[in-house]
Amino acid sequence: MSSLIKTFFKRRLSSTSEDKQHDPEHAARLATAALMLEVAEADYQQQPEEKAMLVDLVKHSFGLNPSDADELIELATKEYEASTDNFEFTRLINDNFSEQQKIELVENLWRMAFADHVLDKYEEHIIRRIADLIYVSHKDFIATKLRVQKQL
Repeated sequence: MSSLIKTFFKRRLSSTSEDKQHDPEHAARLATAALMLEVAEADYQQQPEEKAMLVDLVKHSFGLNPSDADELIELATKEYEASTDNFEFTRLINDNFSEQQKIELVENLWRMAFADHVLDKYEEHIIRRIADLIYVSHKDFIATKLRVQKQL
């Protein structure tokens, strides 16, 4: 994990407990934001609605204020741009998230994809690949998609 990530979590998200400062769940939060960003970038054009959705999902998913959410997204952007594949992100998710948290992540990925009211085939492909890598069943993959579509 890069020193930027460690610094961010030590300064912003950790409590005074030293154990919490080294909690890998915090790194999984960064991985979650990077995966959301990947969906937003899948169609090679990030719309303002997608940026707003990303900020909203990060704030609400992790209970962050707008400043901390922006900083987490900035770090996630750097990690996403430096990555060569999803493995480093999905490994953190698999190591730290429950099955229900993984399903919620997939649902949030669908929210990112539908933020601009257009589901691009590349967005769907990336969500399918991420769902496979974090061991979310096809049934849950479809159910989350339908739930998000219904909310629109």
